[in-house]
Amino acid sequence: MARRKKIYEGKAKTLYEGPEPGTIVQYFKDDATAFNAEKKDVIEGKGVLNNILSEYFMTGLNNIGVPTHFIKRLNMREQLVRACEIVPLEVIVRNYAAGTMAKRLGMDEGTQLPRPIVEYCLKDDKLGDPLVTEEHIAAFGWASQQDMDDILSLALRVNDFLAGVMYGVGIKLIDFKIEIGRVYDGDFMRLIVADEISPDSCRLWDIETGQKLDKDVFRRDLGSLTDAYTEVAKRLGVLPKGATPMAKPTLIN
Repeated sequence: MARRKKIYEGKAKTLYEGPEPGTIVQYFKDDATAFNAEKKDVIEGKGVLNNILSEYFMTGLNNIGVPTHFIKRLNMREQLVRACEIVPLEVIVRNYAAGTMAKRLGMDEGTQLPRPIVEYCLKDDKLGDPLVTEEHIAAFGWASQQDMDDILSLALRVNDFLAGVMYGVGIKLIDFKIEIGRVYDGDFMRLIVADEISPDSCRLWDIETGQKLDKDVFRRDLGSLTDAYTEVAKRLGVLPKGATPMAKPTLIN
């Protein structure tokens, strides 16, 4: 596949024009960032692992009727996805207190919440992705009330799916964030899950040991990020059990 025109480059992915109108090629980079990109590194093989894990989760969601932008994986680092208009919000679903919620509310990390809590942050790196309420979202026109009802429904369905899948392989889904896109079919608009679902965007703890298997390994210097992501991939069966962490993967064009 010949390299196409770059549309956008973010911290973890680069987007290129797709082969057909309405499609985008999403390339997963090895870059790792934390604390609003104050901490940076390049972790060889991270992009490959996130590509295959996001494919696994997005395919599973599509199969149970939760619409996503995912069409197919093209190679080790690239996916073909449907172009969509991204709602400028990060949608965060929390099952246990961790990270910023634990700090904000003075809770011990790992405290189970009475029910899943959905939070929203404005997508703006310069502002540090601030927490916003539905009042802010409505007042500034980032999404309509109907959109918010649909976003909440999508987020909770994704949570049910991910929590069940992870529990089945001995992993506790602490929290995760997703992005939502708008797609248009004539005059009809619908919302779909976009961006990625991977250990970059989830908190995942081993049920028995509490070992972290997500980007907190990088944030908190807890060991090898590639080893953690490889463990998740092995448990889910998307890597052979005898596989070793992938160093210097080959990009197939």
